[in-house]
Amino acid sequence: MVKEQPTQRVEVRIVGKPPTRQIEQASGVSEVECDGPVVRCLVTGSFQPFLEALRGYEVIALQSVPATSVQEGR
Repeated sequence: MVKEQPTQRVEVRIVGKPPTRQIEQASGVSEVECDGPVVRCLVTGSFQPFLEALRGYEVIALQSVPATSVQEGR
């Protein structure tokens, strides 16, 4: 039996303009929305590709909560 990867709803605030394209291209990242320095997205599975997309940018806030409604809709 294959265990379903957990999905997290993530909000991150960055100093300056976020690397939107890098975030969108990161494995496991979807539904990317930018509002100024704030990025909201879904991250499925490992956070490592998402964090690598933020490398070199100053993150001043990061929040992650389970996206249970997203998982139930699949």
